[in-house]
Amino acid sequence: MTSGGRAALEPTALEPTPLEPWVLRRAGATDMEGLRRHQLRALRETVARARRRSRFYADRLAAVEPGDIANLDDVARLPFTTADDVRREGMRLLCVSPGAVARVVTLLTSGTTGEPKRIHFSAADQELTVDFFEHGMSVLAGPRDRVLILLPGERPGGVGELLARGLERLGATPLPHGPVGDVDAALDVLEAERASVVVGIPVQVLALVRRGVSRGRALRLASVLLSTDHVPRAIVSTLERDWDCRVFNHYGTTEMGLGGGVECAAHAGLHLREADLLFEVVDPLSGVPLPPGQEGEVVFSTLTREAMPLIRYRTGDLSSFVPGPCPCGSRLRLLSTVRSRRGDVAVLVGGERLRLADLDEALFGVDDVLDFRARLGADGEGEWLAVELLCEGGSAGQGGGGAARQRRAAAALARVPAVAAAGAAGRLRVDVGAAVRPWSSGDGTGKRTIRDERPQETETR
Repeated sequence: MTSGGRAALEPTALEPTPLEPWVLRRAGATDMEGLRRHQLRALRETVARARRRSRFYADRLAAVEPGDIANLDDVARLPFTTADDVRREGMRLLCVSPGAVARVVTLLTSGTTGEPKRIHFSAADQELTVDFFEHGMSVLAGPRDRVLILLPGERPGGVGELLARGLERLGATPLPHGPVGDVDAALDVLEAERASVVVGIPVQVLALVRRGVSRGRALRLASVLLSTDHVPRAIVSTLERDWDCRVFNHYGTTEMGLGGGVECAAHAGLHLREADLLFEVVDPLSGVPLPPGQEGEVVFSTLTREAMPLIRYRTGDLSSFVPGPCPCGSRLRLLSTVRSRRGDVAVLVGGERLRLADLDEALFGVDDVLDFRARLGADGEGEWLAVELLCEGGSAGQGGGGAARQRRAAAALARVPAVAAAGAAGRLRVDVGAAVRPWSSGDGTGKRTIRDERPQETETR
């Protein structure tokens, strides 16, 4: 399968991301200095409006005057907003009347307790998202492309529906499908609709690729955009090899307004939606802002949000600003690809840091692995790591070289630094097993994590 617009997407020289002129135009600026002036002005206006209209921020920012924010560094003087604040305070964060809310997105809590987060958007807020999607997708798609959207979009205002609207403005043809439930049916749609671009969840797109290869269905695409979860390099490599395509990473959360940043053709990091969002990277423990090159927690403040502005919202995502300019020539700041969250790092008894991202790179590099679940526990003999594999063509242990596949997975895990160090010291046992059937969150729509079952007193965060 070949994209009709593919040649147009392969320039002879690396061009600056099309997001830069869009960001500057949105900011009413011509250079980075003008963009920073816009951000400072918008931050002050957001603080003033939130103090005036939000009951939550009227209390939280009572000691802050907008005039106290003399420069962008002063954002660090403002208190953080957390996920727990959004859960507990709910409607008290609103800056508009309930009748002005066009869309409410409910984010369920992953644990057994706690209220869900409800993020409110006005029609104007959603329009900003559509505008970002139009220009962000121009990085990897053009007017002649047919784009298969494997994201939720059955309801007006859903991410898939907003993306479809942005693609229509770009001149591309959106093909809404929704998350992949039936892999073969999704492959049929991909071929029948002659899609040249796919947008989807990393493990779901990986399932399409591996099913196609196992069935001898040779597919070729122009590009793929992966979103909603962090993107392992092992998955990117598989897509590039088997679909002969370019793979791009999008970073965004519902709290951001669904869109935060996207890679350009240089793949050196994420160009950010800086006219609408002010980003920081802070030390996860102290909250102190960190310089470029140092990994910390991503924090953002909305600059143009109408219904529910969020000021210094802690995402829990770990990343860093990339020192220096992007090879594409853009002057926009670069955020390193987000590969893990604070809760995705478990500290073993010996001090080794076991990251879900490291398990991803090891296991998704094993042929036919579609997804996995990892549990960390402890007993009288020490700590143990149990991994359950979901594989193409059945469970890892059912015929077709299943036992050999499990051995390859175990060998790949043994090369993970934390596993290797703890295993060599005799402090960690590793068991690789097979999934009998897909789990309820095995469609990729649920956030993956290392399930830590160790007694609380042995758990270190």
